[in-house]
Amino acid sequence: MSDIDAMDASILRILQQNGRMSNADLAARVGLSASACSRRLDILEKSGVISGYHARLSNKVLDYKMVVIVHISLSGQFAKTLQEFEVAVKRCPNVLVCYLMSGEYDYILRVAAKDLEDYERIHRDWLSALPHVVKINSSFALREIIDRPNVGL
Repeated sequence: MSDIDAMDASILRILQQNGRMSNADLAARVGLSASACSRRLDILEKSGVISGYHARLSNKVLDYKMVVIVHISLSGQFAKTLQEFEVAVKRCPNVLVCYLMSGEYDYILRVAAKDLEDYERIHRDWLSALPHVVKINSSFALREIIDRPNVGL
C-alpha cells in the first residue's frame, strides 16, 4: 500500500462504488487522460491491489433470507486435518465466507440459507459431513447492520 498515491486512492474509491465504469468516465472523474488512467489501472491490477471485478448479488432477492454464523471445532489442528477441512468446505455452495481462527473455535463461517428448513439441510448434508468436525455452533443473524465489500481508503 505504500506505493499508492492520492490519485490511485481516488481511482480505487470510485471503482469500489462502480466497478463497471468505463475508463473514459473514470479518467474524467479523477482528472487524468484516458491513457494515463488506463496505465494506472493496469499497474493496480498487476500488483494485486485490484484483485478482480465482481457483480454483487442480493442474497435476499435470490431468496436467501437467512444468514447463519457457524463456529466449527475440529478434532485437531494438524496440517493434514486443516487442509482436508478447507478443501471440503470450499465445495459447499452456501458457505459465503470461511476464516481459520485463533481462540475457542477453529473456523468461523458465514452461511446463506433460504429458511430454517434449508439451513437444517445444509447442516445435515454439508456441515456435519465436513471432515474432522467435532462441534458445530450456529448463530442466526437477526438483522444486517453493515456489510462493506471493501475497506475505506
